[in-house]
Amino acid sequence: MNLETEIQFIWFTAFVILVTGYVILDGFDLGVGMLHLFSKKDEERRTMLNSIGPVWDGNEVWLVTAGGALFAGFPDVYATLCSAFYVPIMILLTGLIFRAVAIEVRSKRPMAWWRWTWDILFSFASLVIALALGVTMGNLIRGIPLDENKEFIGTFFDLIDPYVFMVGVLAVAVFFMHGTIYTLMKTEGELHEKMRAWVSPSIIFYIISYATVTMATLIYMPHMIEIIKNRPIFFLIAIANMLVIANIPREVQRGRDGWAFISSCLNIILLMVLYAVGTYPNVVRAFNDPENLSLTIFNSSSSLKTLEILLLIAVIGIPMVLSYTFGIYWIFRGKVKLDSHSY
Repeated sequence: MNLETEIQFIWFTAFVILVTGYVILDGFDLGVGMLHLFSKKDEERRTMLNSIGPVWDGNEVWLVTAGGALFAGFPDVYATLCSAFYVPIMILLTGLIFRAVAIEVRSKRPMAWWRWTWDILFSFASLVIALALGVTMGNLIRGIPLDENKEFIGTFFDLIDPYVFMVGVLAVAVFFMHGTIYTLMKTEGELHEKMRAWVSPSIIFYIISYATVTMATLIYMPHMIEIIKNRPIFFLIAIANMLVIANIPREVQRGRDGWAFISSCLNIILLMVLYAVGTYPNVVRAFNDPENLSLTIFNSSSSLKTLEILLLIAVIGIPMVLSYTFGIYWIFRGKVKLDSHSY
């Protein structure tokens, strides 16, 4: 590797880390949102809402930062994705807007119909966001049709097929399980016991989705395992992921909710690593001509000088984001308690 190649790789790694941070942190927000309607009591719904109340908006900073990193570091990728995924991105943004509004205004009025309306919007928006993220990921794994100018030449319907939908369902399953475990960790009393009963179904849902997508990937997306075939050491990542998944119900049964949540976080990290390893060096794969038309970290990055400046900014900025995130979670650690200032 020369200097430019090394910096391109480092910047790609930084981008993957930012996306992973968003998936971990906003993932349990989305999971809590999908869980919201499973509880019928207003107090329990408020408790679930307040478990993410102090952190949900800060968690979205990771998505904004990742988008900025992509725009600055890989502008060609950013342009292609914005044109190809225009509809999914608009759906995602609409979901984010409605979720934010629902969280803020849900408890502003005491009327049952008012709260029920925003509860439905909160849950539906969370589901839509999770599905949109999964569909986008599925398309990046499968690839999209590009022309010689690296521009998207398909339609919205080219972004939907059974494999892509399965990855979308997997994303929903991941976030649903992640949110259930997070809520289990943050609650007590009757709601805590309800969450404990919901953990097992959420894990089963995830394992079924995970196994289905894994089999489909092995059969229909052989390019995802080429690096693992050539370098079997990467197979250890898949083994580690399966061990982490197996540890989640083990920790829940032992009553160690915090460790179960850590295992869920590790599961997401390893899934993202498997994705990055499987697609490398492609960022946007052209399924109509992968060898010549795909956007890679090497042919779609900014200039070396730009990447060097961005790397300096990242060295300063990412620790600040990490410090803010750690500080917020430290301040609001422990079980959720409702008071007059709660949502």
